[in-house]
Amino acid sequence: MTDAPRMQRLADGVWAYVQPDGGWMINNTGLVDDAGGATSIDVASTEARTRAYLAAAAKVASSPIRRVVLTHSHPDHCNGASLLPDAEIIAHRRVADDLRVPHRLAPHIFAPFVQGAATPRLPTIVFDDHLTIAPEGRRIDARHPGTPAHTTGDAYVWLPAERVLFTGDLVFHGGTPFALSGSPAGWLRALEQMASLQPEIVVPGHGPVGGPELFAPVAEYLRFLIDAAADARSRGLSPLEAARTLDLGRFSGLAERERIVGNLHRAMAEVEGGQPDIPSAWQDMYEYNGAQPLECRA
Repeated sequence: MTDAPRMQRLADGVWAYVQPDGGWMINNTGLVDDAGGATSIDVASTEARTRAYLAAAAKVASSPIRRVVLTHSHPDHCNGASLLPDAEIIAHRRVADDLRVPHRLAPHIFAPFVQGAATPRLPTIVFDDHLTIAPEGRRIDARHPGTPAHTTGDAYVWLPAERVLFTGDLVFHGGTPFALSGSPAGWLRALEQMASLQPEIVVPGHGPVGGPELFAPVAEYLRFLIDAAADARSRGLSPLEAARTLDLGRFSGLAERERIVGNLHRAMAEVEGGQPDIPSAWQDMYEYNGAQPLECRA
């Protein structure tokens, strides 16, 4: 049994809502309080999880949530937005593009879970490079890294006065980074960009809160992935064949290890200058998992 989600205070008026165990569809969110209205960094994946988050937020924030900054378009970070129908939804322009054309997975890929009445909302405010939010004087910077990384529309949220960084899924802590929707090479550049801010507190998209030490393990995995993709391509292996023969070594203890297959699909396509077949990548992750649904406790 996993621990219960909890609201973790990071600074005056700033919290991370951490949801163990950080697996598929179990993400972290952020909450920044201000008299003019609170800002939520992402929402949760299902109705039940989002309602639990909103109840926890109401206990600590002095104001209701007036705006949501989406760090990317994946459903665990977006689905609960429908439960905040009056809030502004802020995101990179590519998030809006992605949400207009949702990608639905074959039903056998994941173990069943109850979605409930939670669906994404299209952004009401979009940005291309960065957007500064300063309700009542507290500065909140939403920044796109300038390159595809975890996805094409990532945003990280930086609180310069508090030196708190909400990374979205640009950082996984304890789980396997997932690059199928983005670019391993671009992701490395995004990590360098975030590290240059010299944050004191780093809130990953999944896993426990930490500090700048969380960047290096993600970068190491991405370099391992890029090397593995180059080797697989030189040997004429498919992503699934390569994954089945690959020794994950120091990364074998990460959760969601089946992501190596989807990651290889992306990394090998990137070397070839093309795009991966997304449905095939998910099917190959299912096959790598012993032709069993991927575990999801959402």
